[in-house]
Amino acid sequence: MMDKKPPKPAPRRIFQERLKITALPLYFEGFLLVKRSECQEYKHYWTELRGTTLFFYSDKKSPTYVDKLDIIDLTCLTDQNSTEKNCAKFTLVLPKEEVQLKTENAESGEEWRGFILTVTELSVPLHVSLLPGQVIRLQEVLEREKRRRIETERIPSSAIEKEQEPTEDYVDVLNPMPVCFYAVSRKEAIEMLEKNPSLGNMILRPGSDSKNYSITIRQGIDMPRIKHYKVMSVGKNYTIELEKPVTLPNLFSVVDYFMKETRGNLRPFIYSTDERLGMFFTSLLCQGKQNKTITPCPHSHPPYMICNTSQRPKDFLYDL
Repeated sequence: MMDKKPPKPAPRRIFQERLKITALPLYFEGFLLVKRSECQEYKHYWTELRGTTLFFYSDKKSPTYVDKLDIIDLTCLTDQNSTEKNCAKFTLVLPKEEVQLKTENAESGEEWRGFILTVTELSVPLHVSLLPGQVIRLQEVLEREKRRRIETERIPSSAIEKEQEPTEDYVDVLNPMPVCFYAVSRKEAIEMLEKNPSLGNMILRPGSDSKNYSITIRQGIDMPRIKHYKVMSVGKNYTIELEKPVTLPNLFSVVDYFMKETRGNLRPFIYSTDERLGMFFTSLLCQGKQNKTITPCPHSHPPYMICNTSQRPKDFLYDL
């Protein structure tokens, strides 16, 4: 009788283990070919950009990294001419070494450039060729990284400040909200989605009991429908009340769950306030400027954290 193969670790468990080990938010991930100064050939890694550090894994399902590279002191990112078709090559110039990176295709190369420059320069680069949706993701990462650095600076004195400041303020600093969170009522959320359909179709808001949360979505084009989903706080987790309830570790994962299970048909509702992105969003905001401006609460959002699950909301209108 053949021995049974060991079960593969669940993606959610892998993500939680990586998060625990690195203690940094996940901004972007994918396969990279990496050649460091001490190597003669490229090595193939599943790579995660967490904070301002690149973590290299031997494969996509390995919970522990085999190498890492801190890029906070990046001097510059230079492109390399490649004779290979449909791939991108560039060099990270750091104070102590130069690291060459190669991507599997040109599109992922642009994304890696965008995310690396965003977290190291603390600004969204305007010279990368990205779609408006990808630029929105960079803006989300920029806001989260800025907030992360503020939190890091506050940590050494947090023990002293905790006695002087209200507990609510302290917790709010340590737990930023997703970018589509707005402190609005059900009626206000519906009005936002109906008046500004081009800005997104999903809002996270406080629940009616002020203890839990709700997701409000706008589905369809010709005959749009508004739907609401309760998100209950259960211990340290959050449960989406569906036919088969789905429990996730944080509100970022809740938002990403809706996006992934509808294959991107649900998008976070976002008001852009960064003037640097004006050229990308002029057409998107033309309608919103006619309406009342709603300022979102301070928040941030990681780009599409891994949260795979076999459970899908059966009552979504989209063909999954």
